Amino acid sequence: MNSLGRHILVEFYGCSTEVLNDVPRIESSMLEAAKEAGATIISSVFHHFSPFGVSGVVVIQESHLAIHTWPEYRYAAVDLFTCGYSVNPWVSYEILKNAFEAEHGSAIELNRGQLELLERSEIDLGELRDEATQKLVTPRYSRSVWFTDRNENIALSIRHKGDRVFREKSPYQTVEIFDTFEYGKMLTVDNMVMCSENDEKAYHEMIIHVPMLVQPAIKDVLVIGGGDGGSVREILKHPGVESITMVEIDEVVVRASREFLPSLSSGLDDPKLKLIIGDGIEFVNQAASGSYDLIVVDSSDPVGPSEGLFSKSFYTDVHRCLRPDGLMTAQSESPRFNQRAFVDLNHCLKDIFGEDQVQCYLAFIPTYPTGMWSFSFCSKNGVHPVQDLERDRAAKFAEANGLQYYNADMHQAAFCLPTFIRTMLNRTA
Repeated sequence: MNSLGRHILVEFYGCSTEVLNDVPRIESSMLEAAKEAGATIISSVFHHFSPFGVSGVVVIQESHLAIHTWPEYRYAAVDLFTCGYSVNPWVSYEILKNAFEAEHGSAIELNRGQLELLERSEIDLGELRDEATQKLVTPRYSRSVWFTDRNENIALSIRHKGDRVFREKSPYQTVEIFDTFEYGKMLTVDNMVMCSENDEKAYHEMIIHVPMLVQPAIKDVLVIGGGDGGSVREILKHPGVESITMVEIDEVVVRASREFLPSLSSGLDDPKLKLIIGDGIEFVNQAASGSYDLIVVDSSDPVGPSEGLFSKSFYTDVHRCLRPDGLMTAQSESPRFNQRAFVDLNHCLKDIFGEDQVQCYLAFIPTYPTGMWSFSFCSKNGVHPVQDLERDRAAKFAEANGLQYYNADMHQAAFCLPTFIRTMLNRTA
């Protein structure tokens, strides 16, 4: 041994794009690479960067293994550093090359801390050495794996337990469920957070009870999207509802939610529900005029299969399908995170329903980037979400059903918009 450590700088080319964007799989491969090389693992920390890329490090008693991936280039840069010669980093190299399905790799080894260039100093620790020796324990492995939802300027990271609960690539999107430390099980679609067990009430209670407590005569409801079941669960708390039709394009979302998110999906087998696996855009285009008292657009962000749910033609059909006193609510993105989509959708709805028939309101959802999320309340015939609210009825309903976010005060306050949002939505500004 003529150096303090071995440092291998690695580049892998032609890797699997899917593997390089998969945090749990990369973490598992890096841990295996460290273990098989003879290292003692201390901790691991891994982050995903939406839509592409993973960064992470496995800290070992002998130093570290680090990685950053560029899936769009099928490229990964890996840093293998081991102190001494008890760990063979070249074993790690071969394992990772196979794990990433690399077409080829290159590496250069550096000797770090060459002994002929160093002068050893004698350090007398005295009693401290004896005391430290007595306290030596086997390092305890800690794991820190993070899911990150981000755009080019803003990111939100949520720590989860590392191994996915569910993952399936449908014809439309990649559906995953992670078990997080803070929010319970969390559903994601194409690396974007859809909902989590511990904070979904804000979203589902506000998108459903705001319209339904303003218009108590609602009997027939159409839900577009909402495959996790949370919106249906809340609708079923209103006994006057006679029928619910839910049109969800991806059966994988429904199946995953049924199995792993029972607190959300409990209403999906209710006899009042007609569940259709199909295209919501096509469904409303073919639906009869004046069919529904309430339409809820519970969609994901305006990308992939949900992109068409943010179009003028879709909402024109929604307006046609409502009865004369019908209402519509839709999730309308974050005023901070998806500003353009938020503004464009608001203007689109006002063009269709009328300037005074569309009201924006807010809820605060920690697992969504920026925490601030918006909904749009649309009335076909002048129902106002605040002026027409029976506060006593709303308060009794919230208490009787044990609602966690919605109450009569929150209903009213949600429509009090910050000045910057009012300015953003003012077409003459």
